[in-house]
Amino acid sequence: MAAQELYEELRPGAFAIAYRMLGSASEAEDLVQDGLLRLHRVLEEGERLESPRAYLSTVVTRLAIDELRSARVRRETYVGEWLPEPLITSSEADPARHAEIADSLSLAFLVVLEGLSPEQRAVFLLRDVFDYPYDRIAAIVGKSEAATRQIATRARRHVDDRRPRYEASERRREELAERFFAAAREGDLETLESLLAEDVALHGDAAGRRRSPAPCMAGAGWHRRSPAGSSWVVAPGASRFGAPRSTVSPAR
Repeated sequence: MAAQELYEELRPGAFAIAYRMLGSASEAEDLVQDGLLRLHRVLEEGERLESPRAYLSTVVTRLAIDELRSARVRRETYVGEWLPEPLITSSEADPARHAEIADSLSLAFLVVLEGLSPEQRAVFLLRDVFDYPYDRIAAIVGKSEAATRQIATRARRHVDDRRPRYEASERRREELAERFFAAAREGDLETLESLLAEDVALHGDAAGRRRSPAPCMAGAGWHRRSPAGSSWVVAPGASRFGAPRSTVSPAR
């Protein structure tokens, strides 16, 4: 296989890890490109790799851990709440494949992952999303296998504690999302509020370009109190029908 063909074959898997680690498509693309350049240099130097895919996933994961550590320092000076960047997917994507990856790509899931340390996030994703064996994960994060299992257990507990109590069917979520977006587009505030639970919470991120909402606004009337132009995310458990995992924008 030619080198370029190899890189193109490896890129999607590396991006899948990087995006779930960083919550930003643009940062994930940069990180994957860095990883591919490192792989290219190693191959050009004549080093024999048992598995280029394993090498790239290890490099990408370690780079992502370093990036998350530095990102946490940067966000200490960020004014307002930081939310992950939604991944825009093609409407022509294979429905079966979309259903398979939807949960681990949902914005609500990525928000939950923000509460994990960089190492916990890496271990949780590699084990529970990508099904890596513990011995391989341990080698990637530089921990013993026993320590890696403990990290996975703590991370899993954190994620489970923040999942919705009730899971609606995919069809029910789609139905609710359609009604929600229709009400938002039409400015139908009464219908909009009827679709939300009383304890719904708004989390906003204006990307530092405009005034953000308060860090968290609670109650079904949050849309009346939030500034126009902000990004909105409906927290898990927000709807009366099992919570769509969606980002929404204010009605214009």
